[in-house]
Amino acid sequence: MHKKIAYILTLTALVLALSACGGNKNEAANNSKPSSEAAASQEVIIKAKNWEFDKTEYSIPKDTPIKLTLENESGAHGIEIVGQDIKIRGNKSEVITLPAGTYDIKCNIACGTGHGKMITKLVVS
Repeated sequence: MHKKIAYILTLTALVLALSACGGNKNEAANNSKPSSEAAASQEVIIKAKNWEFDKTEYSIPKDTPIKLTLENESGAHGIEIVGQDIKIRGNKSEVITLPAGTYDIKCNIACGTGHGKMITKLVVS
């Protein structure tokens, strides 16, 4: 009898857990960002390899949605635009819009001995 009750309670807990995993439909819609990507006027690709970026400086227009893509050519890397709440992990994209200024971009995944030198510039004008 105790095994039967334990089985029913376990099954009930499993069903409740799975139904909670469905999440909020609005949250799923916000994470997909289809309208933002469609609104991006251009794409900037930053290529990262151990322990450098492919360019010392990238340029984008101010106040314009840009699709920023990080491609890892070797190693595991991510980027962070310092002073902004923008972080992208390897081989992913995000649509960003920034005001005019010069920003540091740094690798935000500890990637080895040269990690501290993985810094480049983003010029927004």
